[in-house]
Amino acid sequence: MNDLKFQQLGLAVIETEAAAVAALAPRIDANFAAACRHMLACEGRIVVVGMGKSGHVGGKIAATLASTGSPAFFVHPGEASHGDLGMITAKDVVLALSNSGETDEILTILPLIKRLGIPLISLCGNPASTLARTASVNIDVSVEREACPLGLAPTSSTTVALVMGDAMAIALLETRGFTPEDFARSHPAGSLGKRLLLHISDIMHSGDDVPRVGHDTLLSDALLEMTRKRLGMTAVVDADGRLDGVFTDGDLRRALDHGVDVHHTPIHQVMTRHGKTARADMLAAEALQIMDESKINGLLVVADDGRLVGALNMHDLLRAGVV
Repeated sequence: MNDLKFQQLGLAVIETEAAAVAALAPRIDANFAAACRHMLACEGRIVVVGMGKSGHVGGKIAATLASTGSPAFFVHPGEASHGDLGMITAKDVVLALSNSGETDEILTILPLIKRLGIPLISLCGNPASTLARTASVNIDVSVEREACPLGLAPTSSTTVALVMGDAMAIALLETRGFTPEDFARSHPAGSLGKRLLLHISDIMHSGDDVPRVGHDTLLSDALLEMTRKRLGMTAVVDADGRLDGVFTDGDLRRALDHGVDVHHTPIHQVMTRHGKTARADMLAAEALQIMDESKINGLLVVADDGRLVGALNMHDLLRAGVV
């Protein structure tokens, strides 16, 4: 067995499964739409069941549905016969996966599902099977052949079931008007959640932690304030606390290049007026965009009346996982 043979075998599997997936296109039909309507109208949860490899695929489909706006969970059909069937209510919809359509553990609970009077959707590889005939809606996920050369290991069949599950989940996502913000709420620990849900007010420095000096403060004293607060800048405010300007490390370098006397020069003579600012209710991702576009490393945060309320820099965004 050489490397080329391994590559040929792997490619054959990909080609077989790709053909099986392509054959699904004509099956996005009235049955597919009916299944989506049942799930869209569900007032409870979409309960996914499946045994063996179909169970593993079912668990992933349930997770995808739940994270895209269609509340769902997986129930092991073997456990359902021993008490877990109580997890299914009269407001739910059941999505059952079985390639053969004759899985004993699923057939055992079919009468109880039907007694609840709830929709039963099947993803089945045998349209003539008991499961397919019992279902309210059956979606054909049959395959011409498995990628396994023995025709035994579920390969193409599990792939097409997974793809059909994704197709339903995304069709429901689009229909519900599910937004990136909705997705982020389901993934608050992920980078997307942090980028979309975190506001500037959540990470900015406020109160005494904000570097600020008065309009007539000497540059030397402003440098001490910058050193104490360690944000690489200081705000310059008027008597009412409204922002008048900003002085940064970059401004300091430019001032020194021009021979400015740090002990006798008031800050207002060397500060930057009309610098970039942000609002506390803006998303942290927007602060990052402002910094990137303006090529700056810090932002002052002001209220609607121009009063200074906070400050943040690139390190704050890094710590928060926004960058």
